[in-house]
Amino acid sequence: MKNERVRYITKAAIIAALYAVLTVGQNLLFPGTASMAVQFRVAEVLTVLAIYTKAAIPGLTIGCIIANISSVTAGLGFYDMIFGSIASLLAAITMYMLRNVRIKNIPWAALLMPAIFNGVIVGFEIDFFFIGNLHFNLVDFLIQGGCVALGELAVLLILGIPLCIFLNKKGVQTGIADADNTL
Repeated sequence: MKNERVRYITKAAIIAALYAVLTVGQNLLFPGTASMAVQFRVAEVLTVLAIYTKAAIPGLTIGCIIANISSVTAGLGFYDMIFGSIASLLAAITMYMLRNVRIKNIPWAALLMPAIFNGVIVGFEIDFFFIGNLHFNLVDFLIQGGCVALGELAVLLILGIPLCIFLNKKGVQTGIADADNTL
């Protein structure tokens, strides 16, 4: 029992560290590509891990919090740290819940969750706090949310689907990874 808990915490910590390092590193090498409205945050490919292990839920959330601390220094304030992390948490939970809903062995419904949650939540954040000066504007929200969702979809279609295919070929199965420690 104790070893299972240690493995779970270790998995979550590794995922958090990878997410944070990938995001901060990307922002250092290519400023704005991982922290603006139109972004291609490479670390979001790690959301796929929520399909294979429950440990990805706290790992992705904590990794996002750490990564978004760097956006505080970029002028985005604490809003991105809070709202972006909530979006990541909800997306990861929903992905885990939808892990077995598949078409041709690809978890399409789960792969849409980061785009949906980040599009809505971060789109609202950008519109309300940064563009609208504490006022909501539906058109701005739809534009900003659409841009965020588009970036998420790009990452998950370009990088996430190949990662799912790779994990499936390696024999990592949904729901099994936590039990037999294959991931």
